[in-house]
Amino acid sequence: MTMTQHAEPAVSTPPASGPEESDGRTLQRSLALRMLARPEVGVFLGAVAVYVFFLVTAPPVRDGSSMANILYQSSTIGIMALPVALLMIGGEFDLSSGVAVISSALTASMLSYQLTMNVWVGVLLSLVLSLAVGFFNGWMVVKTGLPSFLVTLATFLVLQGVNLAVTKLVTGNVATDDISDMDGFDQAKKVFASSFDVAGVQVKITIVWWLVFAALATWVLLRTTYGNWIFAVGGNQDSARAVGVPVGLTKISLFMTVGFGAWFIGMHQLFSFNTVQSGEGVGQELIYISAAVIGGCLLTGGAGSAIGPVFGAFMFGMVQQGIVYAGWNPDWFKAFLGVMLLGAVLINLWVQRAATRR
Repeated sequence: MTMTQHAEPAVSTPPASGPEESDGRTLQRSLALRMLARPEVGVFLGAVAVYVFFLVTAPPVRDGSSMANILYQSSTIGIMALPVALLMIGGEFDLSSGVAVISSALTASMLSYQLTMNVWVGVLLSLVLSLAVGFFNGWMVVKTGLPSFLVTLATFLVLQGVNLAVTKLVTGNVATDDISDMDGFDQAKKVFASSFDVAGVQVKITIVWWLVFAALATWVLLRTTYGNWIFAVGGNQDSARAVGVPVGLTKISLFMTVGFGAWFIGMHQLFSFNTVQSGEGVGQELIYISAAVIGGCLLTGGAGSAIGPVFGAFMFGMVQQGIVYAGWNPDWFKAFLGVMLLGAVLINLWVQRAATRR
């Protein structure tokens, strides 16, 4: 028996070719494919390429204050792109996230001003409303089985109409009143919209919050049971449910996380400009989703990372400000973003096929 077991492999596998096929080159290819399969690798290389491109074509980008401005623009996109990315990994997406930002800002502003409250009361009540909108979206998706596209499209239209109608009804205008002289404003501004000096360059606090949220989201995805649940429900929710994953709870909580992100950015806008235009926010949801897709998150769910959308948001901020610093017509911005989005989708498709190839 022992002799037969040793003889069969010797006959079926030529001794000369065996070691060559299982040796260094195969291992190197395998490592390269594993690296390419990481969703954030492609967007990191793309972000470096875009940065170098504008570094060469737009000399003002080399200035520290210009880079701080680019990072600020990236952070206002990136903070929202993170929860949107988590939701996409979980197999859903939210079309109401853009107008939800404005809804949260309007709520905080009008409650504080019209009822002459401390602004922190309006801020906290606005958080409750934002989480409630997220809960409603998640609950409707889970209970009805309707696609999140339809549910959040309906929410988008409702919030868009309510934002404009209620603001006109309460203030008699399309914008809220200035709240900069109200109690608590200075403290809230320090949290959501302050700046600090780094080597003579003014850096916005949102950049710090962006990196903190990205680190937290990465830890949740890679080191917690809840992170495993997110990937599981995005990959196959029936299989996830069969092994005990609370699918409904996971999806609802992800929609509420988007609500939290919308609240945070809404507070930043409110305390940066002291007032809010009720018609803003339309179209921003596509920017957030695009940043997540460019960052390697699949629309079909089950794949992605939190780091990828950070680089995706940086690419958006880099292009948005780089075009201005280069002196080009800013009307080309959306066209540039469309090319970036299509390129990212094609690269993700190629990476998936390359990673599954032997």
